[in-house]
Amino acid sequence: MIDIINAKFITSAPNITMAPEEERLEVAFLARSNVGKSSLLNALVNHKGMAKVSATPGKTQLINFFNLEFRDQETNERQEARFVDLPGFGYAKVSKSIKHQWQRSLNQFIAEREQIKLFIHLVDCRHPDLDIDAQVDDYLNEIVEGDQVILHVFTKMDKLNQKELGALRNKYPGALMISNTKKRGIDKLIQVIHEILFTEDSLEDNEEEI
Repeated sequence: MIDIINAKFITSAPNITMAPEEERLEVAFLARSNVGKSSLLNALVNHKGMAKVSATPGKTQLINFFNLEFRDQETNERQEARFVDLPGFGYAKVSKSIKHQWQRSLNQFIAEREQIKLFIHLVDCRHPDLDIDAQVDDYLNEIVEGDQVILHVFTKMDKLNQKELGALRNKYPGALMISNTKKRGIDKLIQVIHEILFTEDSLEDNEEEI
């Protein structure tokens, strides 16, 4: 069993030139505003206030960095990593085009930050087929390198009834689904992230499964 320990906020940066040094593998989280990205980060590291949850969706425009360690509970082996919290997209007051919305600095960071090994695209399970999320997928697939992985995770599964969950699973077989409030799927997501970061053979397997 793998868990996450010693998580702490490092810094915020408006662009790649002000980002911390690339000394550890990074996981970049991106999501439409109000999908529960900050709450998920807090749940993953079991630290309620690490990532601040904004009362105004789409307000934060900085890139936030959090250092952490993965720990094997059986062997106590530890491996360092970093979570990168990207600004939310898709808020009503911003551009419809994801490339135009992020523009310059954020585009540059996503495309050129070589230490990013995993992009986690969070999707609200109540709205799985929005155009804005399709735009994000297209964008990521354009810039992703061969050793990088895109992982889709459906949030707020507690908002669906069993029939709706079954329909979503049938449409997206093998997809990861989580609930921050009910703590469902969190441990599974930690295991998947760890495997993708630190087990080379798992990169292709995870991409096919999810």
